[in-house]
Amino acid sequence: MLVYYEFWRYTNMKEQIISEITRQMLPYLDNAQLEHLLETLQHCLWSVEVIEKPEGAVQRNTETNEELLTMFLSAKRVEGCSEKTLRYYETSLQKMFSQVDSHVTHMTTDALRNYLSEYQQKSQCSKSNIDNIRRILSSFFAWLEDENYIMKSPVRRIHKIRSSKTVKETYTDEALETMRDQCGSVRDLAMIDLLASTGMRVGELVHLNREDIDFENRECVVFGKGSKERPVYFDARTKIHLKNYLDSRKDDNPALFVSLLSPHNRLEISGVELCLRKLGRRLGIMKVHPHKFRRTLATRAIDKGMPIEQVQRLLGHAKIDTTMQYAMVNQNNVKISHRKYIG
Repeated sequence: MLVYYEFWRYTNMKEQIISEITRQMLPYLDNAQLEHLLETLQHCLWSVEVIEKPEGAVQRNTETNEELLTMFLSAKRVEGCSEKTLRYYETSLQKMFSQVDSHVTHMTTDALRNYLSEYQQKSQCSKSNIDNIRRILSSFFAWLEDENYIMKSPVRRIHKIRSSKTVKETYTDEALETMRDQCGSVRDLAMIDLLASTGMRVGELVHLNREDIDFENRECVVFGKGSKERPVYFDARTKIHLKNYLDSRKDDNPALFVSLLSPHNRLEISGVELCLRKLGRRLGIMKVHPHKFRRTLATRAIDKGMPIEQVQRLLGHAKIDTTMQYAMVNQNNVKISHRKYIG
């Protein structure tokens, strides 16, 4: 059996190899483990002839970082990740490749930890954003481990980056009614009501078609993250305003929400965000954006006693922890409960 190994030009190359492997493992193993490693190497290499790799010999082909990234993204696509998520994965990992000058199979915990630290310092991004990147690295190296490209993920010892939890705002009843009264068009009124009563994501909203709306049962089916479909429900007021909006339409676009001006194209996420942002500025309401309707619905549902598991299904969350992050406890109710149960 021949093992081609590029190493120093010593007479007894096998002993030099064993010695160097043992030396490099010194920081990671205690004396007993080093002794066992030495015995194992001597036993496994007993019948192996080690010769110097001849000049010009071609090294065995291995996948490049880019090739492994492509394979990883393909695996995630099969698992149902959206193209938006895949682009985020690709951009984040490409940036890491450009900064950590090493093949992924040789990257260490320290190198990746230093990368995250330097990235945060240079970009001045939040701890939550850095933790998102850590999670992407963790997913990538866990895949490499599962596929036997590496023995152990170097990200295992990089723990979750804790960030200060801030209570995110929800809309007050007054703010919602003001937006309904002053939005200025039947389209925007229907859109605000649908977001407020269903808690759907803005990405789900813009993909809805007219035929998706079941007015009789006041529900519609949306396609959430990972192309998962789920039913959402709207109230009677939303039903009336949706019907008024659709009755006022003169175009034949199948999309549920379209631009106000010709050629009445399907409204995109950026269009919804811009519309609500302008409305908020005009009315003096801070931080008006689509996701805030979703958070408001979750908070109020739990505040009124809706079981958290049902709120989870309503919002389409895979993990209940995500639902808990959306549902902020109303401090006034804490005060009332304190007086009721404690005095």
